Amino acid sequence: MGKLTTHVLDTASGTPAAMVRVRLFHQGSMLTDTVTNADGRCDSPLLTAAAPGPYQLVFSIGDYFRSHGTPSPFLEEIPIHFVIEAGRDYHVPLACSPYAYSTYRGS
Repeated sequence: MGKLTTHVLDTASGTPAAMVRVRLFHQGSMLTDTVTNADGRCDSPLLTAAAPGPYQLVFSIGDYFRSHGTPSPFLEEIPIHFVIEAGRDYHVPLACSPYAYSTYRGS
């Protein structure tokens, strides 16, 4: 079984996004509720033995940008829906500003 990791980059400031709440869901159940560290990463993998199937990461990015001086960010939460295949590792990074975001399957 594979593992799942993530990290968040603040493209407005060009820095890692610390203290962003990250929640992981699988089949409607929340599996993980954590925050990013000073490097914009979670301290440990979100999953270490990922079952195949659909998952959703939800990043609470509005709180992060408000705490960094953006009074009314356009984005409140960013949900990313993806599918995990058996035995593969997944890294799902998020690059975001108060008004836009991008993600991809990293390595």
